[in-house]
Amino acid sequence: MRVHIAAIGRMKAGPERELAARYLERAIGSGKPLGLTGFDVSELPESRNSSVPSRKSDEAKALRATLPEGALVVALDEHGKSIGSEALSQQIGRWRDAGKAAVSFVIGGADGLDPGFIADAELVLSFSPLTWPHQLVRIMLAEQLYRTTTILAGHPYHRGE
Repeated sequence: MRVHIAAIGRMKAGPERELAARYLERAIGSGKPLGLTGFDVSELPESRNSSVPSRKSDEAKALRATLPEGALVVALDEHGKSIGSEALSQQIGRWRDAGKAAVSFVIGGADGLDPGFIADAELVLSFSPLTWPHQLVRIMLAEQLYRTTTILAGHPYHRGE
């Protein structure tokens, strides 16, 4: 199953981009034997539209265009469901085992995701009710995807209860 990240906004060169890339490289290496591939990122520009609803709509349209065919969508949103690392890993494992072609994790722009996009998502996931900068969300997501591969492989990186 292909794992994909679609994000509004581009990460500039620097330590944040390097850290996200490091976790995704680890996920690529540990995911391959588990049938998890890709771990690629599509970065899309923020909409220049003047109204918030129009910006969200423009960005949703651009995000939909980047999704791999047949991908399940996981929308990251502060109002989403908060689950633990093991539960996320188990869900990804179930999708993989069910023969799903791809899963896309989607990070919206500064205004968040379009309500219609969120409504269409397979899962709406929150890392916290706090508002996080997109660079940190991308790093946290990359780390959780790497952690998912280690949990599914039974690797000791994850030391949860």
